[in-house]
Amino acid sequence: MIKTYKLTYESPIGVIEIIGTDKAILSILFSDEKKKEMILDETPPVLAECYNQLDEYFKGERLTFNFPIQCKGTEFQKSVWKALESISYGKTGSYRDIANTIGNEKAIRAVGNANSKNMLSIVIPCHRIIGSNGTLTGYAGGIWRKKWLLEHERSRIDTEKVMI
Repeated sequence: MIKTYKLTYESPIGVIEIIGTDKAILSILFSDEKKKEMILDETPPVLAECYNQLDEYFKGERLTFNFPIQCKGTEFQKSVWKALESISYGKTGSYRDIANTIGNEKAIRAVGNANSKNMLSIVIPCHRIIGSNGTLTGYAGGIWRKKWLLEHERSRIDTEKVMI
């Protein structure tokens, strides 16, 4: 049996639970848990790196993530999650866009279902999916978090435009 480890990161929008092995991150999900798991000497480097990169993201210093992840799901779900990664920081897309990206334009509902099964919040950016009419659609972490994440990313992009 593969040993798993857990850390919690206190983000500006709530506690995020990070679960992984000594090789890859398995899940990054918002949690109601109050208990804090801090980085310790025995914390695998991959979890510490995930924690640090999330911290940089929330400080507006990081636009992409580069630690190893492991997605568990069907081939269809994995294709949807891979397509989600193509939506750039500060941008949005729709379920229809993802269905088209994976070459299955009739799979809009199935794309939505796969999106809801994403265990790697923020890193696989399901928060960047909005309705085709521009409205915010469901998000496991709550619509208010989705709105915050999108505004956070857009404000960073707007700041970069001013700095150029």
